[in-house]
Amino acid sequence: MKRLLAGLSVLFVLFLTACSSTDSASGTTEDGKTEIIFWHAMGGELEASVNEIVDEYNSSQDKYTVKPVYQGSYEESLTKLNTVAGTADAPAVTQIFEAGTKQMIDSGNIQPVQKFIDEENYDTSQWEENISSYYQVDGEQYSMPFNSSTPVLAYNKDAFKEAGLDPEQAPRTYSELKDAAEKLTIKEGDKTSQYGLSILNYGWFFEELLATQGGMFVDNENGREGEATKASFNDEKGQKVFELISDMYEEGTFYNSGQNWDDMRASFQTGTMAMMLDSSAGIKGLVDNADFEVGVAYLPHPDDVDPQGVIIGGASLWMAKDIEENQQQAAWDFMKYLSTAEVQAKWHVESGYFAINPAAYEKDIVKQEWEKYPQLKVTVDQLHDTVPSTVTQGALISIFPEARQQIVTGMESLYQGEDPKAALDKAAAEVDTVLEKGSRSR
Repeated sequence: MKRLLAGLSVLFVLFLTACSSTDSASGTTEDGKTEIIFWHAMGGELEASVNEIVDEYNSSQDKYTVKPVYQGSYEESLTKLNTVAGTADAPAVTQIFEAGTKQMIDSGNIQPVQKFIDEENYDTSQWEENISSYYQVDGEQYSMPFNSSTPVLAYNKDAFKEAGLDPEQAPRTYSELKDAAEKLTIKEGDKTSQYGLSILNYGWFFEELLATQGGMFVDNENGREGEATKASFNDEKGQKVFELISDMYEEGTFYNSGQNWDDMRASFQTGTMAMMLDSSAGIKGLVDNADFEVGVAYLPHPDDVDPQGVIIGGASLWMAKDIEENQQQAAWDFMKYLSTAEVQAKWHVESGYFAINPAAYEKDIVKQEWEKYPQLKVTVDQLHDTVPSTVTQGALISIFPEARQQIVTGMESLYQGEDPKAALDKAAAEVDTVLEKGSRSR
């Protein structure tokens, strides 16, 4: 029995030692390099791309070593970070999705990269303004943009031809969208074999359709000129979005694809619907997996609107505050490396995400990729045509995940016959309640 207990004790000590060496945020390698941990949420082929970029960085210099660790989805990564933030187990660099921006700023556990920008007089003009501005508050850059995307309209060019529509002229306005969807919808008795349009039940798409009209999600200039206290998305602009979905669903031209991205894309690829909204980062995969020609166009807008453009989605890289200065320097050096045109060109080509450094688009590998996938250039053009403002900069609220879920609930209620205005007002009231609770807890 004593031998068994002794053996277990040894195993327990070894386990703790292993955990310590694996989970420790940073340290020093045997060859004297400063090692930092990089948590990210890029799975599958994207993880392989991230690992390769990190390996190339580690080989490019002899001062620092970055260890990438996949942490699951955006939500899972943020949850895990919250359990170790401010401790020795916190990673030096963490990738956090854009909806977690305000939460990260309010946490007090991050070091704004503005410190290093100022110290080095680093030229941030090399970053795409319509991307980096999302992560700025009062002129201070809090994190470095990494993987960024925007929504676009993807459509089946073959289906357009069969419906007598011009495959090179995608609908831009709501009336054009409705007209095209009606012509694209194929019904056989009570059965519909092809729908005109689908929009994933995901709050991000609503935010984008609101923003392109110039609509604010919350008050106080989208929470960027003061703490947001109330939802403002249930105005006339927000109602137009819900009315579009409700009207087309009742007309039988809109397909409810649920909340799963893979299911939506699979339905599009099998011809269930001829048009859908998707992330620009997913376009390359659509083209590769569809047996028809995929078209890509700008986000549609109401007829009487001068479109303002889109808000970026995706994620950025955040630096931990309570780590040694040499570890912060390592984190900053790694971020600068990721920002280079060469790395961004590789990342854009392999991932489909935007290059945060526009100089990347001049690289040969990007030009060659755009020849193969001209759809990618459309996504970049839409970003460049976006009008910079607090609207397209995006809302800044700490309860964004909860707010998005309220929008999802509202969207789903439309399929049950809920009045669009009532559904949107209900979502806004719930968001107001959560905002108020958050304000009281601070």
